[in-house]
Amino acid sequence: MERISVVTCRGILVAVTFLLFASSNVHGQESAEVLRAGVARIDITPKEPVTLSGYASRKDLSKGVHDPLSARAVAFVGNGKRLVLVSTDVIGFYDGTAEYLRKVILAKFNLRPGELFLAGIHTHAAPTLTLDKDKGHENNLKYTETLEGKILKVIEEALDSPAPVGIGCGIGYSPVGSNRREVRLDGAGWPKEAIKLGRNPYGPTDKQVLVAKVAGSDGAPVAVLFDYATHGTSLGPQNYIISGDVLGLAEQFVEKVLAPGVIAPAFAGASGDIDPWYRILPEFNTEAGWIPEPVLLGTLLGEEVVHVYRDIKETNVGAKIESAFITMALPRKPGENPDDKTKDPTASLNITAGRVGDIGFIGFGCEMCTEIGMAIKAASPFKHTFVITHCNGAAGYLPTKDMYKEGGYEVRSSSFAPQAAEIVIKQSLKMLYQL
Repeated sequence: MERISVVTCRGILVAVTFLLFASSNVHGQESAEVLRAGVARIDITPKEPVTLSGYASRKDLSKGVHDPLSARAVAFVGNGKRLVLVSTDVIGFYDGTAEYLRKVILAKFNLRPGELFLAGIHTHAAPTLTLDKDKGHENNLKYTETLEGKILKVIEEALDSPAPVGIGCGIGYSPVGSNRREVRLDGAGWPKEAIKLGRNPYGPTDKQVLVAKVAGSDGAPVAVLFDYATHGTSLGPQNYIISGDVLGLAEQFVEKVLAPGVIAPAFAGASGDIDPWYRILPEFNTEAGWIPEPVLLGTLLGEEVVHVYRDIKETNVGAKIESAFITMALPRKPGENPDDKTKDPTASLNITAGRVGDIGFIGFGCEMCTEIGMAIKAASPFKHTFVITHCNGAAGYLPTKDMYKEGGYEVRSSSFAPQAAEIVIKQSLKMLYQL
């Protein structure tokens, strides 16, 4: 918890106090209109071998499929507005694919920018997306083109079938994720580079499993949305088998356990510095009697989702929908050459905010470190707030200010300056309060 305090809590509290005053009547303005929702799921498993995403050292094509990949859509409709949440079993939308797909989707369905949350679950065992024939394998180019059509199809199906629903939310907890910023010491007991990618069981970790239950007018389950902070890296660069990894396997588990036709879209929470407890494994272990670790972790998380879902007794049938979108110009991390004036001093980040009743959704086009997401949830005006990363963009890592003093992979990979996290927290809270 110590790191949350270093993201300028005093400034956050001042901003929150002002916003509370400015929007004190928001929750008293709920629409009486009945909430409606449509849901859909479509298979997006590649039919041909493809290059897999997430590890630069991995060059060969995939060699098989362990479990299917899917895209899942939930389209909420009410008070004359829409909110479309799409969970896709891919690493995210990098190399220009996010902006391209967003423009296509928004235009086809006449959505406002804030009405779309296009997110990846960040599995590192899924195809690399590419629109550039000179950069990616031809099979990946064809796969991306096919994926575009499938995402449009799943959204269209969800938007074409809205029915009255109620929505409720609950919280559980899971030990599946662990802080990965491990301190490594040299022989004399002093840090070498201090922070390496590994397992730090004492580091900050958001164990919260946030679950939203969408039920029909007869009480039957329609969808189970869940949010959990972990990388999809239980499988490492030596793995060439396609899989949804932890979050994808959890989705599949929940759907098998609950009624046929129920969809369970997962969203990756603030997990820039969080990996699964068992990480970067070379393969699915088929040893007799052994439960492969990705399956074990996905099942453990999925069972918690089901437990929380079954404990949600109340649903709101008159939930109000609101949304907003902004592209922020954040300060860029100074380059190694201070005399280089050609580099843009800012780096862009897309932030999407939405609400369905007393549930808030805040999406970030980056890999946000967990302390930042925890700070946003703690100060959010909503009873429950889904922090969704790899959403509507791919701007890379967003570390906390303190991490820049420690170093490590997240800091080296980031394009943002140390003060960027504090700016993002304040802007996110402003957007949530204005909803």
